[in-house]
Amino acid sequence: MQFRRLYLALAILLLTTPVLSAQVQKTAQAWSEWETISPDGEEFTVSMPKNPTTEATTFPYHKMELNARLYLAKSPTGPVLAIASFSGIKSNPAAYTDFARFNSYMDAFKDFFPPKVKKDVPTKLTLLSSRPFNGHAGRSYKLTIGDLTGSVHAYVTRKRFYAIVALNTKKDEALDEKFLSSFVLPERQIEKPKITASTTNEQVLDGVAGQKPDQREPALGQTPGNENNNVDPNAANAGNNQQPQNTGQQNTSGQHNSKRPIAGGMLNAKAIYLPIPEVPPGEATGVVLVAVVIDEQGSVIEARAVSGPQNLHAVAVNAARLARFSPTLLMGEPVRVSGTLSYNFVKSN
Repeated sequence: MQFRRLYLALAILLLTTPVLSAQVQKTAQAWSEWETISPDGEEFTVSMPKNPTTEATTFPYHKMELNARLYLAKSPTGPVLAIASFSGIKSNPAAYTDFARFNSYMDAFKDFFPPKVKKDVPTKLTLLSSRPFNGHAGRSYKLTIGDLTGSVHAYVTRKRFYAIVALNTKKDEALDEKFLSSFVLPERQIEKPKITASTTNEQVLDGVAGQKPDQREPALGQTPGNENNNVDPNAANAGNNQQPQNTGQQNTSGQHNSKRPIAGGMLNAKAIYLPIPEVPPGEATGVVLVAVVIDEQGSVIEARAVSGPQNLHAVAVNAARLARFSPTLLMGEPVRVSGTLSYNFVKSN
């Protein structure tokens, strides 16, 4: 009986081996031949393994619907190269910053992309650094999906959001560099606002000259006509109706100087989302103070460590950049805030 089972298993192996071998050879041939693509309707140009799979779909994000395009090259041996392209949150500097729009897109990417690679496996996304590109706001991340680990470079243009992903089961710097460095976006064109002599200060603060406040494009998780429905891109269920106390300063004319952030002091208690830093390997103790600047929508746009153990600066700054706050209002208008976040690293037992 055992001999018959062994014989059957050997027969199955011999029958399936040619099929598997053909698949591996086909994949190897595809990954040895690369092509430069610049799809219609997109702004980018990139080099990818020949004939990547493409997908166009829509999916809900809070009260909006985003359009998604995915360009994906996968190998049974591990490497995954992909570009996720989103649209649906229009650029509107009068209503929200590029980083507020970027954070919303990044939040949507975290839910959309991992199942396209592997379903029902642990996923972890870690911010590494700010990464602007040709005038476009951007950041770089470390992404882990199951046994795949790699990099994500993400950028937001006036029209779209792009996430460029390189994952692998083992490190392959040559492959990552070949793919990631081939991604190209055109230089961002700075548009001067068109403001007529009859435009009042109130109209400028409300948005584009001649528009009413309820005509502005939706910001983070907003729909037109519901500008107060703020959604935190990193913690959608956080108490986003809270508002920090107004602690603004005025100039000698009684007008608020919107170019200079107001002082907010220690900001830990005012955060609606304050991620815990990842402690680096080894024993690490001490308190790190990070000076931050928060924009009008509550996103951290500047962060730098000002004191504490040097080996803890990077993880503290990375955590601070992901913090979120409710907008601060001064005389009814949202303002920037500067302050400090404190991170206390203690030795684990």
